[in-house]
Amino acid sequence: MNSKVLLQTALTLTTLALGIGLETANAALLIGNTRGDNVVLFDEESGNFLGEFITPGSGGLKAPDSLLFGSDGNFYVSSGDTKENSAILRYDGTTGKFIDTFASGGGLIRPYGAAFSPDGNLYVSSFLTDQILRYDGKTGAFIDVFAQGNGKTGGLNGPNGLLFGSDGSLYVTTQGSVAVDGKPDFSFGLPSQVLRFDVASKTSTVFIDQPTPSPDSFGFVSFLGLAPGNSGDLFVSDFANDIRRYDSQTGALIDTLSTNYTGTVPSSNFIGSLTLDNNNILYTVGFDNTADSRNLGAILRYDAVSGKPLPSVGNSGSVFVATNDKLLRPIGIIYTDRKVVPVPEPSLTVSLLALLSFCAIRILNKKTESV
Repeated sequence: MNSKVLLQTALTLTTLALGIGLETANAALLIGNTRGDNVVLFDEESGNFLGEFITPGSGGLKAPDSLLFGSDGNFYVSSGDTKENSAILRYDGTTGKFIDTFASGGGLIRPYGAAFSPDGNLYVSSFLTDQILRYDGKTGAFIDVFAQGNGKTGGLNGPNGLLFGSDGSLYVTTQGSVAVDGKPDFSFGLPSQVLRFDVASKTSTVFIDQPTPSPDSFGFVSFLGLAPGNSGDLFVSDFANDIRRYDSQTGALIDTLSTNYTGTVPSSNFIGSLTLDNNNILYTVGFDNTADSRNLGAILRYDAVSGKPLPSVGNSGSVFVATNDKLLRPIGIIYTDRKVVPVPEPSLTVSLLALLSFCAIRILNKKTESV
């Protein structure tokens, strides 16, 4: 075999190997593991694990929370659990490759929710300072403190999820805590609520007050994720259990979806963020706080119109992906129909290098023989 044919064969085999190890997903669920410091991919139709989108610690990734795509096609992740490492990190929206630390500073400590506004600026909830901070959506430069908690009922107490509604208002979930010396203090007895901010005036009103705790919870409410339905409704996840569906105009409760997939009372699982796909299917993530120190997680699925749970084959209730060790205390989740490529497995990379090295040696040997 001559060197040209040998090289062509090597390239063909490499392409085939990449095709096996780097399956491109046309529609996927991206999930942030707060205990794995990574972002993983699951097929949106089958629930199959596709691999890592962002590897552990890439770009300094720590305890990822909110996940979102920008209008530039890049992928933004809220990261960090201390003042020193808190930031919004930016990654390539197709490959997950780290680009830069997009936004930081301004007093940001433990970023939870993040959302781009209609005017393009980036809003970030700083959980451990009870603030919403605003950054330039193109450069990431700090602009100002958009809102500040006051430790009173109806205030920005423990801000979490952020969502810009179709009316241009900013909706914020609060957990009812007060930041004291960089730690959340729940002893003030403040409610968990959904606030609605008028962006121009920076003033807020209580859009949804704290509901009665879920009968499957430990007796508290902790609003977390927000997702707009396609029927004029608003879905809100409760970390302590249940997804509640509200009228997006009035804030009236429409329905409650059970998320107690572990079947214990009180439930041994907690609940993360929300996302909807293009077919009105609602997804959330949960994790079992009794599984082990990693808090192994699962993915739940519902019909967003009827509220009916949609288990995958072999599962029951709302379980789409059963508890597994690829989900390590997951909180952030986002659906995408963009083409995204998982990071190749280390074993695949080694195999490819070995293959290319072998071919290079063969080519050199052929050249030597021909001299």
